[in-house]
Amino acid sequence: MLELPITDVDHWRQFVAQQSRAQLQQLLFDWLRQDQLRMGALNALAALNLPNCYIAAGFVRHLVWDRLHGLEMPLNDVDVIYFDPDDCSRAVERTYEQRLAALIPLNWSVKNQARMHLKHGHRPYHSVSDAMSYWPELETAIAVSLHQGQLQLLDNCCLHSLMSLYLSPNPLANAESFQLRISSKGWLTHYQYLMLGK
Repeated sequence: MLELPITDVDHWRQFVAQQSRAQLQQLLFDWLRQDQLRMGALNALAALNLPNCYIAAGFVRHLVWDRLHGLEMPLNDVDVIYFDPDDCSRAVERTYEQRLAALIPLNWSVKNQARMHLKHGHRPYHSVSDAMSYWPELETAIAVSLHQGQLQLLDNCCLHSLMSLYLSPNPLANAESFQLRISSKGWLTHYQYLMLGK
């Protein structure tokens, strides 16, 4: 294991390339277990027992970027995704947000992926993983959950890329959306070792 934060991004990428998915997953899980706030969020979500439910996007992505850069950016929001085709109402999502906020005061955003295809003009999604496959950046399509005390990862094959500090446009998503997010969020400014992927 190389010393963190990294100082030589090429050396780090070589290290990541030599690791198996299981080894990188274990490293990510170690970082999560060391993060009291994130583990608190995962425990709160587990208490709700929602169907096919994860915390995704920046919750995982920024943990990796922060660890590798030696930063600790604030956890601005917590993106909860789940899949329940039997109840796609926004009202039930708000109820879940309120219940989570009562357990731990974070800025919760809960979205049933069974309805999100309508927002984006896609065919209906058939799972959380399917919905994530359309997100603007490949490395954002990563999610974690806590089930019976065990961490679980859903990564749509982007774990190596995320750990290698690439930020890649999703060919299934709108290219303009990717560019807009890059410019508006300032990721390349905050994280010096990030590199745009192809």
